[in-house]
Formats: sequence, structure tokens, C-alpha cells
Amino acid sequence: MKKAMKYLSLFFIGILLLNVSCRQEESEFIEAPPEETLKANSNVATLLSRTSMNDGSEDNIIDRASCLKVKLPVTIIANGIEINVVSEDDFETIEEIFDALEDDQDLLEIIFPITIILNDFEEIVVNDLSEFNTYVASCPGENEFDDDIECADIKYPITASVFNSQNEVIDTVTITDDATLYAFLDELEDSDIVNINFPITVILFDGTEVEASNLDDLETILDNAEDDCDEDDDYDYNDDDCDNCTTQQLSDVLTGCTDWIVDKLERNDQNLEDMYTAYRFNFQNDGTVIATEGANTYNGTWTSSGSANNISVQIDMTDLSDFNAVWNLHEIEEGGETEVDLRLGDDRLEFESSCTTGGGDGGGESTLGNILVDGSWIVSSYLDDGIDETATFTNYSFNFDVSGTVEANDGIPVTGTWSFLESSNKLILNFGTDITLEELNDDWDVVTSTDTQVDLISVSGGDGTTDTLILTKQ
Repeated sequence: MKKAMKYLSLFFIGILLLNVSCRQEESEFIEAPPEETLKANSNVATLLSRTSMNDGSEDNIIDRASCLKVKLPVTIIANGIEINVVSEDDFETIEEIFDALEDDQDLLEIIFPITIILNDFEEIVVNDLSEFNTYVASCPGENEFDDDIECADIKYPITASVFNSQNEVIDTVTITDDATLYAFLDELEDSDIVNINFPITVILFDGTEVEASNLDDLETILDNAEDDCDEDDDYDYNDDDCDNCTTQQLSDVLTGCTDWIVDKLERNDQNLEDMYTAYRFNFQNDGTVIATEGANTYNGTWTSSGSANNISVQIDMTDLSDFNAVWNLHEIEEGGETEVDLRLGDDRLEFESSCTTGGGDGGGESTLGNILVDGSWIVSSYLDDGIDETATFTNYSFNFDVSGTVEANDGIPVTGTWSFLESSNKLILNFGTDITLEELNDDWDVVTSTDTQVDLISVSGGDGTTDTLILTKQ
């Protein structure tokens, strides 16, 4: 009996020592370096959460809401043209349709039901426009402040060890994407202690990668990146308007046009353009810029560097500090009027000149969209796979409207839709199911265009047959 008691005592002593040993390991875990210990509701945890939340601005051209995203695929109708949106490439197609004409009203209709994805990655089925508008109304307006940080991304995977002081559980987690990181941080409790495995790499908006060796580094990087770029919370698509921009193009436009006016100026949430309605800006090839207002003259300098969507434009004006900054070139728009759109975070500066594309000499070709809306047109030639069917349209006249509608009239008017996609140089015609005019329903490639004649061609993707269509102004 005494031996049994002795062995039992030794057993309990062993269990006690083992428990003390485990508790010591847990104490050592708790005492990890503070710069590697992430706690719920800390500033760095909040910054990480805002960086990982779902960015809803990518599809603003569809939903006009930066706090939610429409789950693809989705069917929409843009200016009368139905599009099955399956990828971001189709966002660009929508923008091309909207940009085809300058003075029309752009309309987009969503075919319900759809699924939306909120900032916290929750998916909700929306059955009609009224329900959808309720969610949209909960989002900030265009270019207004929102919670997500879009100027930085975490490079995955990252790993962390988690200890909960209440139930004494140690776990190791591997995080591979934004949704997982957001959920992990959202479920973090005050009693949780998280040790992040460093280094962590952060990818900035310009593609630069910076490495954080501890939480202090990570907090500084994310804090600095918060307002470091244009988060593209406007309602067009993806800041892609300058994919092909160059500093030479910008210089040609700024110096080729004269008497630029300030169409928009926003600094620190204040609209300042009304203060500068009487000012005229003239940019010189030597890097100087002169602003005049009545008898007053203001001198300054301008420079540009970079390429495509990462062109920086530095303006320094003596006594006109509202213009002084290193701006990002957002867009160069050339047509009936010329505009240069500059942005810096939520600040905006937009110059406008009445000169047409090609500089201050008033030259430059008209776009096809502007050509077609000017006057009435006839079909002077239509070959269907080499067979001349021009006579089918002999009595028709065609009138293109800036709204995106086209009327074909041979005594009985038929209304269709049209759009010119400048990037792909295509004219899209759609007269519905009209037995005669449906022959013209196609995405036509523009071969040549002048103010009086437009030559079009369509090659079938199925059997390779070729149709040609020539429109001539009456």
C-alpha cells in the first residue's frame, strides 16, 4: 500500500511539473517582443483591416458605389447595347461606349437578380433596382472618403501564431488572401495575442515593394500609403484613361493650346475653381507657365516625368499656392475641347482649353462619332460576301443622334442604336429585328472615314465571309 501511495505521489508530481513546464512555454509566448505582437483594435490592426477589405471601386462604372462590388457575370445594357460582363475587360467596353459621344446622356441598366459583395466580403442576392439602390445609398459618394486603403496591398502568404489567454490555446494560421485576413482580424478578440511572422512585404500602388520587419514598420508603411494615390473612387473605369499617355503628348497638348482655364480645382475638400474664373494659363516649352488675370501676371514652372498612368506633373506658381503640388496625370481628353485632368488623392485640378485636338491651330481630325451626327447619310454601297445588295437600302436615309440612337427612314422611320468604340475603331449598329435593316446589325471595323464618307468592313468569325458597307453624307 505504501509503495502504491509512493508511485501515485510521483505520478502527480510528474503531472504538476509537466503543467508548470507547459505554462512556462505559454508565458514565454506571451512575452514575445511587443513589436511583433498584434492586438485587437490596435491602430495597426485597423490599418490592416482597411487594407484587406473588399475594394468596391473597380466596378463603379456599373454600380456607382465604392463600398460594394457586383459579382460577375452580370448582364447590363449600356446606351441601348446589351453586354454580358464576365471580366474587367468588359468594364473597359462599357467605358468606350460611354466615351463614344461627348454630349449624350450615358445610361446603364442592370438586369436583376444579381449578387453583390460588401466591404466585409459578405455576398447578398439583390432582386430589383429598389433594393439595389438601398445598398448603394449606404456608400460614400463619388471620390468621398471611405474606409478601405487602396494604395497598398499585402503580399501573401503571411503566417501568425495565436494565443488566447482565456482558454490557453495556441494555434498557427496561414493567411493567403484579403478575404481571409479581413475575417481573421474581424474575429480577433481582446484576449487574443497574435505573433506575426516577419518580414511582411507590402506592395504599393506604383508596384514598389517595401518590407516591414515588425509591426511598427508595418503601421508606418500603411499609414503613409493611406493617401498616397488616387483611389479611383470616381464613376468611370480604373484610371485607365492614360494607359497610352506620354510626357511628350502632355507637353504637346499643354503648349499647343493657349489660354487654359481652370475647370475644376479642389484642395482639402474645398472647391476653389470659382476663385479663378478670370485666370488664363499658358504653358511654354521651356518649362515656364504664365497665368494672367486682367492686368495681373503670375509666373511659375511646370515639369513632368514618368509614363502611362504614373505620370507626375509638378506645378510651382508664384503667389498662386493653390496650384502648387506634384500632381498625378489622370487623363488627357482631346476632341471638341481639350482637357487635362490632374489628381492627388482627393484633390483635383482640371485645365480646359477651347482649342481642338492637335493644338492651338484648330486642326486635327474629327472623331467618327462627331462626323456621323453631322448631317444625313445614305448607303452608297453594301456588299454581302461580295454580292451587291446596295439597292436594298436605296430609299433609306440615316440620321445619327448624340443620344446613341439612329433613325433609318424610307418613309417609315425605324429607330436603332449606334456606338463608336474609339480604342478598337469599331462602329456598332443595331436595328433590332427589322427584316431589312437587321442586315446592318454588326460590329463594323472602320477602314477609313472623312467628313463625307465612312468605309466599313465586317469579317465573320464563323465562316470568314466579308461584308462591306460605305456610308456617304447626303
